[in-house]
Amino acid sequence: MIWKNNPTLEGLNAVNDNTICRAIGIEFTEIGDDYLIAKMPVDHRTKQPMGLLHGGASVVLAETLGSVASVLSIDDVSKKSIVGIEINANHLKSATSGFVYGKVTPIKIGRKLHIWEIDIVNEDGKKVCVSRLTVMVLDR
Repeated sequence: MIWKNNPTLEGLNAVNDNTICRAIGIEFTEIGDDYLIAKMPVDHRTKQPMGLLHGGASVVLAETLGSVASVLSIDDVSKKSIVGIEINANHLKSATSGFVYGKVTPIKIGRKLHIWEIDIVNEDGKKVCVSRLTVMVLDR
């Protein structure tokens, strides 16, 4: 397991209170040995005016997953903090309803730099978006 502490779904979802994640309905659904999965509704909160999933909402899901994964993979959160320094996203397919699911996996977990890959799929398992997030680990 790559996680340095023992995360729970209840704990991860509780951190979302009073954040954009709660406002747009992001919910963590699975914790694996080297991945996290969260779902996000495709509804009035996450659609653009044409009725499609907003690309920015996909990026919020991706950055949330990668940032949380980084926090979970550092040794001492009282001595270290993380900041996102770059994110990209390729939007591959539209979504108009239901949920999308993001899965984050590591590309590199270093002492000062983390790189995460986030795949976002629709309810049929088809890729909607692929994203990569780079995070810097800073001393507090």
